[in-house]
Amino acid sequence: MTAERLQEITGKYPSLRIAVVGDYSCDRYLEIDPTREETSIETGLPVHNITNVRAQPGAAGTVLANLSALGVGELWPVGFCGCDGEGYELQRALEQLPGVKMNYFFESKTQRTFTYCKPLMMEPGQPPRELSRLDSKNWHHTPKTLQKKLADGVRALAGKVDAFVILDQVDEPETGVVTQNLLATIDEIKTQTLVIGDSRRGLKNWPHVIYKMNADELARFTDGEPKTAAVELAQKTGKPVFVSVAENGIHCANPNGETTHSPALPVRGAIDIVGAGDAVTANLAAALATDAELPEALELANRAASIVIHKLGTTGTASVSEIGVAGTFSPNSPMG
Repeated sequence: MTAERLQEITGKYPSLRIAVVGDYSCDRYLEIDPTREETSIETGLPVHNITNVRAQPGAAGTVLANLSALGVGELWPVGFCGCDGEGYELQRALEQLPGVKMNYFFESKTQRTFTYCKPLMMEPGQPPRELSRLDSKNWHHTPKTLQKKLADGVRALAGKVDAFVILDQVDEPETGVVTQNLLATIDEIKTQTLVIGDSRRGLKNWPHVIYKMNADELARFTDGEPKTAAVELAQKTGKPVFVSVAENGIHCANPNGETTHSPALPVRGAIDIVGAGDAVTANLAAALATDAELPEALELANRAASIVIHKLGTTGTASVSEIGVAGTFSPNSPMG
């Protein structure tokens, strides 16, 4: 991809309106100074002293943050948080992102804020080292009244946005945003705009939208080699299917049986793969919403993933300028 073509595609981003529907988490980073370790008088156990706390949007919020970093003009989060401290931190972090409209992000007294609490050991001269994570989730079904609000939000946005990203992040069915009721709503509006779906539990029984998944998630649909399985799925849904295969890059299959492969960029030192998949999803959505060709969308997504995995101790994002620089590392992508 030439620099001119990169500018042509990304120059359209400020005019885009994209909704991100799904499970928003509060990613809470607790930075621990090991030089200040103490021993508890009461328990005799080590005491980790936290010297800095960072809160940022995670899960669906990571997709939203990546879209914001790309300069997308309007961003509509559709999701919920609890009436708790983590919910306050999450809403504040979302509101600080440029272009975010909070009309369909709901605070609920019945729910806890989905939270990933990540203690980081900040050792001098070393990359941050993450200790055992502390998660907060909802283990009961999402109340019907809240489900209706979320579905109504999707319907209200269907004629106003250029793309929807649907992200299912929870482990237990019906405990998050993407319930069967929400999927039925997506099925209603899918012909009105571009829709990309991504789910950690797999996309089986989802409406026929553009699927983005990894090789393990694809294997839940069908046996066989990822490239062949992706073609079969694309022919079934009538939509492109994107399959990320870690260090081997990304495959894309078209309903007509054509496939495209974009190789991953070389690693340049220590990496942290957290957030890479969300960066891919965000960049595919933005590029396809501008009518970029599939190989172009794949290349931009791979460049973004390369940037994100090299950002340690955070769930990173990739800006347009960073993606442009990343192209200089791709053997197939000279920057003109």
